Amino acid sequence: MHSAALVTLQLFLLLLSLASPARSCTEQEEHSLLQFLTGLSQDGGLTVSWRNGTDCCEWEGITCDREGGVTAVSLASRGIEGRISPHLAGLTGLLRVNLSHNSFSGGLPPELMYSRSIIVLDVSFSRLSGVLHEPPSSVTYARPLQVLNISSNQFGAEFPSHTWKVMQNLVVLNVSNNSFTGHIPLSLCLSPSLAMLDLCYNQLSGSIPAALGACSKLKVFKVGHNNLSGTLPAELFHATSLEHLSFPNNGLQGELDGASIVKLSNLVTLDLRENKFSGKIPRSIGQLKRLQELYLGNNNMSGEVPSTLSNCTRLMIIDLKINNFSGELGRVNFSTLQNLTHLDVLRNNFSGIVPESIYSCRNLIALRVSLNHFHGEISPRIGNLHLSFLSLARNPFTNITKAFHVFNGFRNITTLIIAENFVNEMMPQDETLDGFRNLQYIHMADSALTGHLPVWLSKLRNLKVLKLSNNRLTGPMPGWINSLNSLFYLDVSNNSFTGQIPIALMEIPMLKDNTAAYLDPGHVELPLFWRNISRQYHFLTAFPTLLNLSINNFTGVIPSEIGQLKVLSELDFSSNKLYGLVPLSICNLTKLEVLDLSNNHLTGVIPAALERLHFLSAFNISNNDLEGSVPAGGQLSTFPDSSFDGNPKLCGTTLIHQCSSVRADPIYIISAKQPSVKVIFFIGFGLFFGVGVLYDQLVLYRYFGSAHFNCNLF
Repeated sequence: MHSAALVTLQLFLLLLSLASPARSCTEQEEHSLLQFLTGLSQDGGLTVSWRNGTDCCEWEGITCDREGGVTAVSLASRGIEGRISPHLAGLTGLLRVNLSHNSFSGGLPPELMYSRSIIVLDVSFSRLSGVLHEPPSSVTYARPLQVLNISSNQFGAEFPSHTWKVMQNLVVLNVSNNSFTGHIPLSLCLSPSLAMLDLCYNQLSGSIPAALGACSKLKVFKVGHNNLSGTLPAELFHATSLEHLSFPNNGLQGELDGASIVKLSNLVTLDLRENKFSGKIPRSIGQLKRLQELYLGNNNMSGEVPSTLSNCTRLMIIDLKINNFSGELGRVNFSTLQNLTHLDVLRNNFSGIVPESIYSCRNLIALRVSLNHFHGEISPRIGNLHLSFLSLARNPFTNITKAFHVFNGFRNITTLIIAENFVNEMMPQDETLDGFRNLQYIHMADSALTGHLPVWLSKLRNLKVLKLSNNRLTGPMPGWINSLNSLFYLDVSNNSFTGQIPIALMEIPMLKDNTAAYLDPGHVELPLFWRNISRQYHFLTAFPTLLNLSINNFTGVIPSEIGQLKVLSELDFSSNKLYGLVPLSICNLTKLEVLDLSNNHLTGVIPAALERLHFLSAFNISNNDLEGSVPAGGQLSTFPDSSFDGNPKLCGTTLIHQCSSVRADPIYIISAKQPSVKVIFFIGFGLFFGVGVLYDQLVLYRYFGSAHFNCNLF
């Protein structure tokens, strides 16, 4: 009876406590919050609920405990602007502050960092700047802060060293993507609970401190994209809780010590790419049973890949690109790596055939074996894979027709790179090829391929980038080219194409308006390299809009419809047999950065309206038969004489030939389907006019000094 009465009393007291109303926040806390609001130039609509005289526990973004004390301020992604007021530190019970993804100015008040109550402080992505203040002399004991995230701001100056001596409760420290200089502090491991340390994307220098090996609970250590040097200290491998070790893009060197690396038995990610590591991959790497991601690309490593790598059965990503690995890749039994999704061995010295065991990796979506010494024919077993990215470039593979019938089974492939292969073979012409309709990027350059542009290309309606340069392709440019609705990069330079430049080229939608391209930016599974190895592209829309027909045998005039391609950034018609005038409609291409019309048979004058092309950084119109003065305005005045060489009738202030006060500019060009004859007559009254039918175009000339005209007429 006594125990039943006790239980009844406890239930009564519990219900009574639940029924008791929570207390309102104090006047002091309300004042601190309103002071924070006052410091904002844009409050993100907070004034609607943050009103004087109302309970601040009911305000938006504010959390209180049952005693009415403010415990959390959560205002992430509110569009707030202004300064962070130190008055927030006046909230004596405040535990969590999240002001991330806003647009503050100024720095982070030290009162918040060294608060006596705050355990979580997140101001990431908030445009804060200045220095991270060292603790004031009044701070003499450990602060409770456990999570500090100041990533993706504009903090600079030397990374503080004394701060961490009073941050002995830190579990997570993220200062990535700022501009801190100096060295990694030795005192970071004074916090025995430190589990995550991210110092990426700063300007830190010096070596990795051996003292970090004392971080016994450290699981994540990232310090990529800094200026670190030296070797990996042996003591670092005493931090046996490490799961993610990431040091990419530094100046680290030395060899991987097999006896040390096996101590990190919990390792899931090892990222040492873009450093100066040398030597072999240690055989002991096979003991890292939990390893899922291995990045050793862009180093100076050599030797054969150990067969023990097959024991890392959880591997999903293997990146060995741009090293000096050699031997046969088949030493590794890839059939044990059933979780493998990405394999990249670009630019090494592997030889033999592509290992058949790779084709057992049913989850593989990206395979790059380019720039090695693999040989033979493409195995039909590659068709078992569900690849979206395949790069075989610069290997002496043979039988392109067989290869394409294998590729025809790919339903998911978006990126196909087979350049510098199948040398002197014929471009597959089989019109039944239609399997890879999701292709967005195809690179078949530098192979001396013969034949015509195949009809199966016209079925690739998602194709964005087509590279066919440096082959021996012949025939005219087909009329179906304008059916490639997504194409914005076309390079067929250095082939043997003939005929006139078709109007169909001027009707490719994405060369006229590429706004829709950004709805699908064309993510690629492995970074693409363009023009040099240091330029990496993760999205196809990062490529320029380009039309390159250079070094062919195209004839006729440049169509005036060229002016429709208003998003072109690079236009190259050089080294053909084009004649006639430079069409004035080119001045509509106001986004042009590169214009090359050299080594043709163009006549007439250089249109002064080209001065409107303010983004031109490369211009070449040399070796034609142009005449008159070189326009002196805009970007044209910045190019060297070599851009105009080989036109003896040209004159200009920077050229050998100086100009007289009279020049001629065409002011109208209209179509005139007449034979190529020339009729000139003049009319007086102070101005001279001439009319001529030249190369199937009717041209009206007006002779006067330094002519300018409005190209919007065209």
